[in-house]
Amino acid sequence: MTGPHSRHRRALAIPLGMAMATAMAFLPGASASAAGLPGTTAGVTGAVSDVLASADADGTALSYVVNVRPGHGPSGQVKKAIAAAGGTIVTSYDQIGVIVVHSSNPDFAKTIRKVRGVESAGNTRNAPLPAQSTTDEGTPKALNSAQLAAAQAAADAGQDPLESLQWDLPAIKADKAHEKSLGSSKVTVAVIDTGVDDTHPDLAPNFDRAASVNCVTGKPDTTDGAWRPSAAESPHGTHVAGEIAAAKNGVGMTGVAPGVKVAGIKVSTTAGYFYTEAVVCGFVWAATHGVDVTNNSYYTDPWYFNCTDDPDQKALVDAITRATRYAEKKGVVNVAAAGNENYDLAADKITDPVSPNDGTPSDRVIDPSKCFDIPTQLPGVVTVAATGAKGIKSSFSNHGLGVIDVAAPGGDSTAYQTPQPPATSGLILGTLPGGKWGYMAGTSMASPHAAAVAALIKSTHPYAPPALVKALLYAEADATPCTDPYDINGDGKVDAVCEGSKNRNGFYGWGTVDALDAVTK
Repeated sequence: MTGPHSRHRRALAIPLGMAMATAMAFLPGASASAAGLPGTTAGVTGAVSDVLASADADGTALSYVVNVRPGHGPSGQVKKAIAAAGGTIVTSYDQIGVIVVHSSNPDFAKTIRKVRGVESAGNTRNAPLPAQSTTDEGTPKALNSAQLAAAQAAADAGQDPLESLQWDLPAIKADKAHEKSLGSSKVTVAVIDTGVDDTHPDLAPNFDRAASVNCVTGKPDTTDGAWRPSAAESPHGTHVAGEIAAAKNGVGMTGVAPGVKVAGIKVSTTAGYFYTEAVVCGFVWAATHGVDVTNNSYYTDPWYFNCTDDPDQKALVDAITRATRYAEKKGVVNVAAAGNENYDLAADKITDPVSPNDGTPSDRVIDPSKCFDIPTQLPGVVTVAATGAKGIKSSFSNHGLGVIDVAAPGGDSTAYQTPQPPATSGLILGTLPGGKWGYMAGTSMASPHAAAVAALIKSTHPYAPPALVKALLYAEADATPCTDPYDINGDGKVDAVCEGSKNRNGFYGWGTVDALDAVTK
């Protein structure tokens, strides 16, 4: 598939053939634009403002990560070298040896990589601080009053008013799971994303404020509400949060794990970029604030794939690998979306036409075994492909034998995969800022389903370490055989090739996640 692609979120618009459109309009494939409008992020004050103010007035400063040996912080020698090279330390994550630096020196990374004790270093962006805004790509389309009333009338006894529209719940047996358990309030899933509107009536009962933060600059900002998106920013993180833990409270929709807590870790700039320093901050925050599962429905800007033979891109891979591994050592299960380009991530080569998305992109051919989508392809991270209402791979979902771990509902074109009535849309219902609900689709929507099932497993087995939670997630998944031939639009042409067996293949990994097994086994 081709078309304008959201570089920062794994949600997209699909031909609907129906009145109810997606909540945000994104298509995979080519543009460097990102949703968002210029302006100041609501609630971002204090330390964040200080950091932004430290950027040079001429706007030429870039952000860098400098990776050193973990443990005791940067040595005096490294600190002096950073200053001598024209750098200013913003913050340092000593436990993983990642230093966030701002500098206007275009040779900063090249210079600092020669310093003894520096293991890797690179710029995290091409656009000067703060990131340049780009055009808005879509307007959220919430359910209107008539659609809300129709859904409520179709709801069965015991269902939340909009639950009849959520074909994705029975698709993974979440409706049956809820008869056994809603999940434990002692379990928290952190949504590392564009921000979460915790004032939403479906999210407020389950929101974990203590585990929420704004990490946009790479330095935690705990100002009250700093984790919320502004009116000009994407509703993506709020939608994801509702899929995970919208409360079963007689209001709106029901999350896959409606009894667990959900936190918002905001890592997206106002312009919609997810930069390395913010993502590192998000994982370290989750690791140190009692989070059990993180959901990551994005890839780290500005490179779709980060090639380890490039010293700048290698530094980004190093930094986020350290952060995800640290989080897992602290008890966190990290779950990530596979992406929306219908790429075979196990192929010998892939053409990436959109990187860097904050600079001048070019058609570069990469080897996905050496150039990584981060955090999706990092060791230990659960990689999730998307399925539609018919239970087969979504038309857009990336795939790849040995790369995809599990599959979960992410929606698809209603024309391709039509749900059973009373559901009317093949997309995924979620919460939107301002107390609304609407549809989105993408592997962005699949990942939170898997994250929520992991949270149910953690609720059932509260002392299980991440390795066991992941093992149960895979073992309890429903084996889903390859769809062969895969001709999603019925035009007689094969749209993707699935490799592997029924028990593990490139479309569905170990299978489709199972919420009922998560609460009963």
